[in-house]
Amino acid sequence: MDDAYSWAKSLHIISVIAWMAGLFYLPRLFVYHTSAEVGSDKSETFKIMERRLLKAIMAPSMMATWIFGLWLVYLLDAYFDLWFMLKFSLVILMTIYHVMLSRHVTKFAQDQNKNSERYFRIINELPTLLMVAIVFLVIFKP
Repeated sequence: MDDAYSWAKSLHIISVIAWMAGLFYLPRLFVYHTSAEVGSDKSETFKIMERRLLKAIMAPSMMATWIFGLWLVYLLDAYFDLWFMLKFSLVILMTIYHVMLSRHVTKFAQDQNKNSERYFRIINELPTLLMVAIVFLVIFKP
């Protein structure tokens, strides 16, 4: 079990780091994209960057995070531990946030964004709050 646990934990941490990087960066791209004129080269470049970040980094790392996280839960037999149920709920919220960001990518791709730079600056703080809560749950296991 020690080898399997070490592999699962390592792969989970790596995938979480990649996913979080995307969750932090994509809304920043949106902040700058809002100031780009529709149809401009700048806007089209942001569309490519947003799509690639979402499809090539964020989606695969989110899936890997879920797979390796569930593998860890299995290895630890932590299904009904309070800390796990709370963490699981927060990871579901993080996944919902990811889906929300993917919808924004679609809106920008269709030149239909209606949100302001301020909106994207504010929502950019959500994954930080979720991450802090998740880390404390994992470390302290209440």
